[in-house]
Amino acid sequence: MGVIKEWKISFDEIDEVVTANPSLRGFLFGYLNEYMLKKIWFNGDEVSKVKKYDNHDRKHKGDLFVTYKGVEIFIEAKGLQKKSVGETDDGYVGKFQCDASDKRPVALPNGDIIETTCLAVGEFDLLAVGIFEFGKEWRFAFIKNENLPRTTSSRYTSEQQKYLLKGTTSITWPLKPPFEPEPFRLIDEIVKEKRRSRKK
Repeated sequence: MGVIKEWKISFDEIDEVVTANPSLRGFLFGYLNEYMLKKIWFNGDEVSKVKKYDNHDRKHKGDLFVTYKGVEIFIEAKGLQKKSVGETDDGYVGKFQCDASDKRPVALPNGDIIETTCLAVGEFDLLAVGIFEFGKEWRFAFIKNENLPRTTSSRYTSEQQKYLLKGTTSITWPLKPPFEPEPFRLIDEIVKEKRRSRKK
């Protein structure tokens, strides 16, 4: 039995509750973003396994874990900040947050351990940005972790900034490099890089 029947409520009532509670809307939309990412891009023969680890598993940072050509790829899913979206002469512009929900200790390659909400360089492999608000279509923009901008926050030293991702980043539609509209060319690059590093 689904929750609609179990709770004895209608879709109209759900719509009313979600519309009246913006925080609930954002929470629900985040999970829908992950669901649509999996449905559109990682639901076919290209991948042998798709998994989601527990959110509290510190060893596996990411929203989806895809096994592709025998290599596990960590994918982080983010969405646009609705209030940041605007139309341009060519299409759309907006921003997305690329950070953790809470502060946690992060060990940097230089030996520093800092408390931060910033995500780290190398903490996941691929970022998938849900750009539904660009035209109300389920589309995604993909970018490798290593190509994301670094933080410039004065809370960190210049050395620490090299290892921490920027919390808020701009994006456009049509997409501009290094964002791409499909993931597998980037995933192929990541697979090659992981195999190379294993041989060292």
